[in-house]
Amino acid sequence: MIKSNENIIGILAHVDAGKTTLTEAILYKAGAIRRLGRVDKKDSWFDSHELERSRGITIFSKQNPFMLGDKKFTLVDTPGHVDFSAEMERTLGILDYAVLVIDGASGIQSHTETIWDLLREYSIPVFIFINKADRDGFDKLRLLAEIKSKLCEECIDFSQSETMLEEISMTDENMLDAFLSGNTDEEFWKSGISQAIEKRKIFPCFFGSALLGIGVEELLGAIEKYTLYKEYTSEFSARIYKILHDNQGNRLSFLKVTGGKLTVKMTVGDEKTDQIRIYSGEKHETVAEVSAGSVCAVTGLDSSFPGMMIDINGQKSKQPPKLRPLLSAQVILPDSADIHTAYKKLCLLGEELPELSVKITTYSNEEQIQIQVMGRIQLEILKSLVEERFGMSIDFGPCRILYKETVAAPVMGYGHYEPLRHYAETQLRIEPAPRNSGITVENECSLEILDSNFQNLILTHIREKEHVGILTGSPLTDVKIILTAGRSHLKHTEGGDFREATYRAIRQGLEKAENILLEPYYAFTLRVPSACFGRAVSDIQRLCGEFEPPEMTETEVIIKGIGPVSEFMDYPEEVISYSGGKGVISMRENGYRPCHNAEDVIARTGYEKERDLDNPSSSVFCSHGAGFEVKWQDVDQMRHIKQK
Repeated sequence: MIKSNENIIGILAHVDAGKTTLTEAILYKAGAIRRLGRVDKKDSWFDSHELERSRGITIFSKQNPFMLGDKKFTLVDTPGHVDFSAEMERTLGILDYAVLVIDGASGIQSHTETIWDLLREYSIPVFIFINKADRDGFDKLRLLAEIKSKLCEECIDFSQSETMLEEISMTDENMLDAFLSGNTDEEFWKSGISQAIEKRKIFPCFFGSALLGIGVEELLGAIEKYTLYKEYTSEFSARIYKILHDNQGNRLSFLKVTGGKLTVKMTVGDEKTDQIRIYSGEKHETVAEVSAGSVCAVTGLDSSFPGMMIDINGQKSKQPPKLRPLLSAQVILPDSADIHTAYKKLCLLGEELPELSVKITTYSNEEQIQIQVMGRIQLEILKSLVEERFGMSIDFGPCRILYKETVAAPVMGYGHYEPLRHYAETQLRIEPAPRNSGITVENECSLEILDSNFQNLILTHIREKEHVGILTGSPLTDVKIILTAGRSHLKHTEGGDFREATYRAIRQGLEKAENILLEPYYAFTLRVPSACFGRAVSDIQRLCGEFEPPEMTETEVIIKGIGPVSEFMDYPEEVISYSGGKGVISMRENGYRPCHNAEDVIARTGYEKERDLDNPSSSVFCSHGAGFEVKWQDVDQMRHIKQK
């Protein structure tokens, strides 16, 4: 094992919480930048792209090394706007610690809770900075109570030394014994607190103003004092978290070395690293090697992608993201543009923004480019990026909801593929799984029935493709697919045969199943003046939402609930309008539920399953030396494997 000499710290926040301002203050006070920039003056260090400066928001994650005493850190600034939360999530896999910035004027927002949930999912230790504490009406005790209630009881105010140790000691037996016995040994408490932070037992809170520099030194002092270096294996491994193309067109793979070290000209699988860069904002320097625990950008890895984990042998794996787009849109090209040329250009952008899932589809015999997006602001940014990068003017059709499909009860699916000199049979059981669990795969097939290599092949084919349902052609989800049986032929079975049999087995099972259309939901918190209470309740019911008993104050009503994205996506503008700008609704993705207007959506989609040639439900049997197609409803009568 080798110990790192660097910690990677991410700055995360809801939009407008002051995240970029705090980032500037940290780098300035640490001596990493000479001038303190400001978002409102469009000269901040990290928000260097013209799109970021013109809109006053962070769009792209960036990094900058800095020192605190003799400790080395790299600060990673992430987007705060919900439309760019996929970019934010990509950085979480490389963080050792995080600083969560909370707007002291607005309190905990829905997206703040989303970020907190992600930090828990990725097991990242967190320091909390409550910003804008200088504003009139700021109530420290109320804010801290809200943080403890909505985030975690172990969020502890580190500015109150007389009560801090008592709260900290309640999280650990050794520290509790030390506190009760009056132990004041500084090294003991430093070690205990550091370990408690690293293990996410406590979350230090600091109050201040990033703009005025209040509380920033206290935050930095705690980061320097209480952060620990991690240990890594001596064998090389790395995690890719971002792909970019520089101004010269070089493809850059941003990565964190998670084992051993990376050197120039080092062979990773079948690719070789060409150049290693350490970035400070937009600037960079080249180095010969990077050790475990550090981040860098590398040229020469042309098959890399965000979220990819690699080792010296080139073995690859990927952790699926937690945040996914809920909307899709058609890319509208200029009349003179060739769709396939445009598709290749957009795929280059899709390498950097994999959530786009750029693909060509066919509607009414017309080819279209479809992308997936987090929201409308992202579409505006994409339009500018494509114009800047490729000199191509594009537009987008209306945003459409990304629906999904599942099944209501277990069903058996059978696929048979036997054209001349080919043979494969697959039998699967498709069962409902917990909501928002995706697709899980299991194996109940005996080795006496089918060799393990063919079983593994079938399991691979189940996982390798995004299977779609038969109602709207939307992705299949929330199911467990279990291999129960299969059959091969000693002479005639080839690799692709089981792919055909497996795909057809899934599709045939769906044809027999009770299928359910799912739609995405928001969890929302609506704050409106008391006079608007009746309108708010009426709107929620009209939009097919559900809500908890409202919280009433003298001046406002707070309503929490859930509702379909399709109905609520435009509602924030309505709230501002009918409340005279005094109301606000914050919304966060809350998973998928049965569609509230499934029949209308299915009819509007017009999906014709029989014409979906990429997803056949029929099987191919052989008779008298020739293959022939059998429709799904007749397959069970002709199957060779007897259904149990």
